[in-house]
Amino acid sequence: GIRLTACYAAAPVCSSSRAGLMTGRNPSRVGVYDWIPSGHVVHLPRTEITVATLLQRAGYDTAHCGKWHLNGRFNKPDQPQPNDHGFRYWFSTQNNAAPSHENPTNFVRNGKPVGPLKGYSCQLVADEAIHWLKSVRDDSRPFFLFVCFHEPHEPVASPPELVARYRDVARNEDEAQYFANVTNMDAAVGRIIEALDELKLADSTIVWFTSDNGPETLNRYRGARRSYGSPGPLRGMKLWLYEGGIRVPGIIRWPGHAPANAQTGVPVCGLDVLPTFCELAGVQPPRDRVLDGVSMADLFRKSALRRTRPIFWHYYAALGKPKAAMRYGPWTLLAHRVAPDLKPGRNVDRRSMQVIKQARLGEFELYNLLDDLGQKNDLAAAHPERVRELAEQLVRWHREIQREGPDWYADSPASER
Repeated sequence: GIRLTACYAAAPVCSSSRAGLMTGRNPSRVGVYDWIPSGHVVHLPRTEITVATLLQRAGYDTAHCGKWHLNGRFNKPDQPQPNDHGFRYWFSTQNNAAPSHENPTNFVRNGKPVGPLKGYSCQLVADEAIHWLKSVRDDSRPFFLFVCFHEPHEPVASPPELVARYRDVARNEDEAQYFANVTNMDAAVGRIIEALDELKLADSTIVWFTSDNGPETLNRYRGARRSYGSPGPLRGMKLWLYEGGIRVPGIIRWPGHAPANAQTGVPVCGLDVLPTFCELAGVQPPRDRVLDGVSMADLFRKSALRRTRPIFWHYYAALGKPKAAMRYGPWTLLAHRVAPDLKPGRNVDRRSMQVIKQARLGEFELYNLLDDLGQKNDLAAAHPERVRELAEQLVRWHREIQREGPDWYADSPASER
């Protein structure tokens, strides 16, 4: 397959990133400004059109297995559920597997709670995905299967036999648990790939593996004692707009179309999934709204792959000073929030909405990622013209999403969105 060495999430945080992947639109444009706690008013609005909806309308059978995290009132009629966003079949959780990856109790299948399950979340999700492929899917139609593993998000729990593999190399038992967690997920991915091969679907199936944000590391919040992710040479981590928060794994497998053992450094983003799949499936993407992603279908053609549009990010609650960013060619520009002098509340509340709607950007940082992947050398002072050129685009885009993004505390009922 093709390894995407400059693959990006749509945001440095889970719910927002998933909203971007599903819609091809920046998550702040669709109102998923942050991760969504259980019971919260925020959700992916009914008016948004997802890649699943588009493919379902075009005759595809569709299924979601795993973490949903695109609403607060999961499996409740007052907010849209996976079936309202294009999935005929779903086996899902609102957020993380609970009480942990081991023996979860919070899965819902097509609107009905499943109850306690025995096993580990990623293997249970793989079991369901394989069952759907073999026994539920309408094999007279093409299909779209969205598999969202909970691993390696906290609370981490891993099979003892896998943990034992890492005790000699891990610094402690918690790190061994984390390594085993990733290994368990890797095995689950492999089982799904093997099922596609067994069903002779591999040559007609695009598999796109990626993540919703950069790695979690230790000590960010209480109970995160097994978060041993590492950004390697990248600056930042999950929740940051530096590369460590948004650059993620990216691998595409499509035998006969995606060359084996290939790689590209052209920037590709989760926002590109919808327009890419639409082009490859011969489906018209929405024309009545702005799409922030672009089709990367040239990945599978002999023509040179180019990105003609910048990638933009906005996360009002990002750790560190930058709250917006863009990538264009080798350059990345990050912008601080300079006004108003307000601190956002926890998650998306009224105070946070005030910050989101009123914020102004300034104090820019500029990095050349070809020479400085770790973003250690801010070139803003040395390249004022480049900063001015990029900042004009970033500020204009930021104002656009401020106008378009819904205010969850406005007068219209949230259930109507």
